[in-house]
Amino acid sequence: MTPKKIHLQILLLWLFLVLLGLNSRSYIPIDETRYVTVAWNMWLNGDYLVPYLNGVAYSHKPPLLFWLINIGWKIFGVNDWWPRLIPSLFALASVFITRKIAGRLWPNQADIKNNASLILIGSGLWIIYSTTLMFDMMIAFFTLLGILGLLIALQDRKYKGWLLLTLAIGGGLLAKGPTILLQLLPVALLAFWWGGDKNINAKNWYLPLVYAVLGGVAIGLLWAIPAGLHGGSVYQHDIFWGQTAHRMIDSFAHNRPFWWYLAYLPLLFFPWFFWGAFWKGLFKQKILDMGIRLCLAWALLVFVAFSFISGKQVHYVLPLFPALALLIARCIENSQTNVRNYVLPISLITIATGLIFIALPHYASTHSNVANWLQQLPQWLGYFVIALGVLMFCLPKRSTQQSVMQLAYFSIAITSITLFVVMRTAGDAYDVRPISAKLKLLESQHIPLAHSGKYPGIYNFIGRLNQSPTIVKGNIEQWFTAHPSGRLIEYFESKEELGQQPVEYIQPYKGDVVVIMTHEQWLAKQKTDKKHNTNN
Repeated sequence: MTPKKIHLQILLLWLFLVLLGLNSRSYIPIDETRYVTVAWNMWLNGDYLVPYLNGVAYSHKPPLLFWLINIGWKIFGVNDWWPRLIPSLFALASVFITRKIAGRLWPNQADIKNNASLILIGSGLWIIYSTTLMFDMMIAFFTLLGILGLLIALQDRKYKGWLLLTLAIGGGLLAKGPTILLQLLPVALLAFWWGGDKNINAKNWYLPLVYAVLGGVAIGLLWAIPAGLHGGSVYQHDIFWGQTAHRMIDSFAHNRPFWWYLAYLPLLFFPWFFWGAFWKGLFKQKILDMGIRLCLAWALLVFVAFSFISGKQVHYVLPLFPALALLIARCIENSQTNVRNYVLPISLITIATGLIFIALPHYASTHSNVANWLQQLPQWLGYFVIALGVLMFCLPKRSTQQSVMQLAYFSIAITSITLFVVMRTAGDAYDVRPISAKLKLLESQHIPLAHSGKYPGIYNFIGRLNQSPTIVKGNIEQWFTAHPSGRLIEYFESKEELGQQPVEYIQPYKGDVVVIMTHEQWLAKQKTDKKHNTNN
């Protein structure tokens, strides 16, 4: 396949995923809604130095994503689509940089870069987060930019490579903080192993590396120092030490055991992890060329390091996906891929997934602790998934390129259609636009709003609220006394928990329900609960 055709294919696949993602759902709480609300607050108050959430300096993430969102809003006007397009653009750029890296590692094997790009864009987790408003696609991009810079510095002996590494570190620091150093430094330090060049020494390699790191850190400090001075002492502590140290040593959220990533790796890298052709090709490698050594240094060391860091989420490992895609593309290059049994594990797992989808509605109807919307999951989705699994096994696989293309299209089809159907079936459970519109109406009527318990900015941007609801914890009666006409946002496990209690507004929220209540409605609910507790 010619470069022009593969580029067009990548662009069309990317466009399909973007259009499907934008039209299948809104921002999903709580992460996406929180990040777009931080950007919305930046737009409202005009403070582009320090991000804010609920009137407090938001130290959990650096400002690059919020800056990019605001730049787009300046150009296109405030809209819902631009923020979600940003990670998609970084994902697309990452695919093309992966191709460039493959071309440098294996310059005489064009099929490797073609296959690597399809493997990457056809990875299930990559598909999901390509249209998700998170920071990890930016980190994947800056990691790839840094790796490309290292290769240019090694192969061309040009300072352009070190400049790219400097920009990658600086951009990564502004995107998600010091995690970019964890992505790039192990690879750079091990260049003596994977580079195969005796000229890798302190003068020619490690001294420029120090300068590149210092330059990248300086880029980050250009924001961090004035932001720390502007945001106050607590904000200074959090951005320079608190958040990073806590996440690495004793995470305040997403604290999971060291083996957690290893246990989930097969699902995270579906379908390629279960492809027999990859494993057969991997074990046949008797000589590890520079490209394989680079991918191993890149993926394995960072994976181990991430495993020992306290805070873990599936999307944290997305920057490793290009390394795995390159490794798979290299291993299958001289391996037999037209054996049908190589895809048998993928087909069996897919068929089992389809059977689960078929059984889910009945299971949800008989278990009260399962989200009600699962009862509405259409049966045809399960049969469709099963059909894809059977088709994947039966299709002829005449070449490596054809096998990779079939698996990539299969993965995109099963992931995107499942997400589309699930999000449409879930309806308001993961779509806060209706309640956000209600809150905007109340705000326009100058009715005070309060939120019971922790509030991560769920409704601010979606409803275009001018200020956050007041957060009340245990002092609801006191707040209502001061604001008798106000409304309270509160959450319950189910409608049954409300009983016959009338409320002003109610809608599903994830597996629970969210309601808006007046003072009188809240008092009636308190009396009902007290009476119920007394009878019990």
